Amino acid sequence: MAEFIQWLLDNRGLRFDDYNDLWRWSVEDLEGFWSAIRDFFDIRFSAACDTVLAERKMPGAVWFPGAKVNFARQMLRYAEQSPEFTALVMQSETFGRSEMTWTELSAQVASVAENLRSMGVGQGDRVVAILPNTETAIIAFLATASIGAIWSLCAPDMGDVAILDRFRQIEPKVLVAQDGYVHGGKKIDRRDLLEKVRNGLPSLEHTVLVSVFDDTPEGTTDWADLTGDNASLHFEDVPFDHPLWVVYSSGTTGNPKPIVHGHGGILLEGAKQSLHQDLRAGDRFCWLTSSGWVMWNAQFVALGQGATVVMFDGAPNHPDMLEVWRCVARERVNYFGVGAAFITLCAKSGIRPREELDLSALVSLGTTGSPLTSDGYEWVYEAVDPDIWLAPISGGTDLCGAFVGGNPMLPVRAGEMQCRFLGNAVRSFDPQGNELFDEVGELVCAEPLPSMPLFFWGDEDGSRLHDSYFDTYPGIWQHGDWIEITSEGGAVIYGRSDATINRKGLRLGSSEIYQAVEGLDEVLDSLVVDLEYLGRESFMPLFVVTAGVPLDDALKEKINSAIRSSVSARFVPNEIIQIKEVPRTLSGKKLEVPVKKLLLGGDPDKVVNRDSMANPESFDFFVAYAQEQGMPR
Repeated sequence: MAEFIQWLLDNRGLRFDDYNDLWRWSVEDLEGFWSAIRDFFDIRFSAACDTVLAERKMPGAVWFPGAKVNFARQMLRYAEQSPEFTALVMQSETFGRSEMTWTELSAQVASVAENLRSMGVGQGDRVVAILPNTETAIIAFLATASIGAIWSLCAPDMGDVAILDRFRQIEPKVLVAQDGYVHGGKKIDRRDLLEKVRNGLPSLEHTVLVSVFDDTPEGTTDWADLTGDNASLHFEDVPFDHPLWVVYSSGTTGNPKPIVHGHGGILLEGAKQSLHQDLRAGDRFCWLTSSGWVMWNAQFVALGQGATVVMFDGAPNHPDMLEVWRCVARERVNYFGVGAAFITLCAKSGIRPREELDLSALVSLGTTGSPLTSDGYEWVYEAVDPDIWLAPISGGTDLCGAFVGGNPMLPVRAGEMQCRFLGNAVRSFDPQGNELFDEVGELVCAEPLPSMPLFFWGDEDGSRLHDSYFDTYPGIWQHGDWIEITSEGGAVIYGRSDATINRKGLRLGSSEIYQAVEGLDEVLDSLVVDLEYLGRESFMPLFVVTAGVPLDDALKEKINSAIRSSVSARFVPNEIIQIKEVPRTLSGKKLEVPVKKLLLGGDPDKVVNRDSMANPESFDFFVAYAQEQGMPR
């Protein structure tokens, strides 16, 4: 960050009084700021452009029109600069430990890309994967990006329904998958799931398999056959806004939102984010992430700066809660990132990593996924390192970046994030669109970002994109989080303000849970909310209307099993409660947000207008439930 500030003085003649002054410039002079990020980080366009931002509006901003770029080329430039330097370190419960240099990574990407071309994959085709957080996913993605095809990834612990809800929307040509994995000392067989997924994707032409089990299904290609060819790297130059990948954020109704990001926007956002994480070539970076979480994608922030990425694939609590910390110590990790829920679990387990391990290389600790409480800060400074830089971030899958987070030049305050990120015009708004300071409001972004979605796949008229972010405050992005901006420029995130389910940092639309639960004959209707408290654990109750049968332990287990198999074990509810009917609007929509606001302490008379309800008496149960449970007021 200090080097960037000095570069702005030396090359642009810009001087700033403090960070807040720098931030104001970055969101007012978008053209000047983002061109500075391009130049400072040497992001190379193969076709020049004279314009940074053609249309300063949301949605519909057009960045660097005419520029051509390739994400994979930018990532793999270190294969020329530092060929024998370690690019990846893999610690896998399934495959053990291994390393890969930049030369080896580049060679395998070239080989896989050539094989994808031979399968008929070209610019704009979709390659999807069901893989854990290992080098296979990194290689397959970079190979896909190098030829201008479009990537999409799901974690292997997701259910077939959840995976098909995502992949069916984008009609992939090739699937790369692993048929099983080891987790918590147990070998998990996913062959049946893969068969269901393959049968459910009529567009699929090729399946590439990473085999953990011995048998190879008919009509599949072994992954090892793709990686050993002596091929040369070739990058397809694509427009700045050419689709790079499809990631999925929750839709409270309907299928998950298939969010499309572009090559150029993700390159710029990742480079900018490295300022806030203080990452550079030679660092060793590890983020404890599932491949289904957007933090998998965030590993390219480090890789793009020439840092070594340490990938952990396995159960973080097996054989105990120190396992990941052992990896951090052994691999001499400088920057370690986790979900905030992991810090809470570490604190509850009573471990003190600094007393048992050599963490002297560790300089920075990042967290995200949910708000990190003051108790979490306290545990980190007592049990990990009193001098560590603790820098939580908060952003989203939607923009594949952070709105607020760390700055190595600013003080750390317990319970707060240090600053609003450069280039991100983050504000806190009341319902009328007035800006708030030192009180909680809706997190909004008042100016466009290069990494905002290009579009949602299949959203031909853009209405779903508009309704997702721009319906409340026209022309301004509403993210769906509660935020407080402090007078010093810091930020506190208080959790989701909408109906999104956020379990240990992984977000899901409630509709996917409804699909699993209401598919049971015994369940007629259901409603689920995720309650994120600042300073308390998240709590997710599921309310069900049964088909005239009691909600006994057997039915509860059947419901939980349906969620585990169709969605993921991460989304099993904390509690299942029987109700007579689900509260609905006059148009038939479930009243998730009013119920959530009520259970988070909202005034029953203010969280919902009963005149707008089809069954207003149904809300009485939830008022009584909130009182019985002692929900905060």
